[in-house]
Amino acid sequence: MHSDSVQQVASAEFPTRWGNFRIFGFQGTFGKGETERREEAVALVMGDVQSAPALLRIHSQCLTGDVFGSLRCDCRQQLELALAMIAEQGAGIVVYEQQEGRGIGLMAKLKAYQLQDSGLDTVEANERLGFKADQREFALPAEILKALGISRVRLLSNNPDKVAALERAGIEVTERVPCEVPASVYAEDYLKTKKDKLGHLFTSR
Repeated sequence: MHSDSVQQVASAEFPTRWGNFRIFGFQGTFGKGETERREEAVALVMGDVQSAPALLRIHSQCLTGDVFGSLRCDCRQQLELALAMIAEQGAGIVVYEQQEGRGIGLMAKLKAYQLQDSGLDTVEANERLGFKADQREFALPAEILKALGISRVRLLSNNPDKVAALERAGIEVTERVPCEVPASVYAEDYLKTKKDKLGHLFTSR
């Protein structure tokens, strides 16, 4: 499968504790000249995602949360919620992007943690390091959906930027499904900054 900027490089059966998925590997090239960048992502697909708008989670890699269970963020809980909801419905997609730390990378993210320990919030820390509040553009997930032949989704997200990015790319978001999990005391300020400075939508905060 190909789109204008994305190539599918692998596909395999992928059993998980939430059920059986198929895992697809994608590579994409975006930008031109000095701004050109190569991105990789995987898509986990379960069931029939063609006949009705598919439940979709676009998840940015979080080593600290997804792997080590960090309580500074809600990333692992959101990922597990998405997989559980997809399993319950019997169909859906998780696009897992290598966008650590809202796109700044792992080492920069750890530097941002250090700045947060001295009193900065997540946005202030990123900006102190010379980054935007959120470096992500979400171009690759839209192209992956096109490569999979998917044009309509129910997006499991609190982030309006993801909705806007998909719709700009021609993917219809028929519904934004809240992706909210109980927060640890360590993540309260993190979530408050998401709401106040990044415009994330929460029904319970």
